[in-house]
Amino acid sequence: MQINKHKVVEIEYILKDDKGNVLDTSEGSGPFIYLHGANSIIPGLENALEGKSTGDQFSVTVVPEEGYGARDETKIATVPHKMFHDDQEIQVGMQYHAQGPNGEALTVTVVEVTEEGVVVDGNHPLAGENLNFDVTVKEVRDASEEEIAHGHVHGAGGHAHE
Repeated sequence: MQINKHKVVEIEYILKDDKGNVLDTSEGSGPFIYLHGANSIIPGLENALEGKSTGDQFSVTVVPEEGYGARDETKIATVPHKMFHDDQEIQVGMQYHAQGPNGEALTVTVVEVTEEGVVVDGNHPLAGENLNFDVTVKEVRDASEEEIAHGHVHGAGGHAHE
């Protein structure tokens, strides 16, 4: 069975940066399972999986525009210390939920703490990066009507409603 819209896909993967550093892997946590065509994975990887079948192994480089986007320097800002809880020491790498200028929810990462304020970056940590995937397709099946209606996988390894 080939991967296309409304198929439940089970993959194993290793994600590396351009220097060969492993950024993420399904190794040790079991296969990643998703509903193809439901915008639940980055477009470049979903496009590369289209038409593949159980047992297929391949490598693909996903460019930023098909991954987490280009870095946007306007998403970096210095905010006053008072925007953070006084009882917490702010450290580089911490992430916070914030509200963007248009009211959208976003996650920001602390990149620097200075006397003037806290420098936060609203870019995804992998924005601007090529994403190099080694992928093995473990299983492909038809999605149930309920999975299609809900836009995600149910059952073993997927999402179970309670």
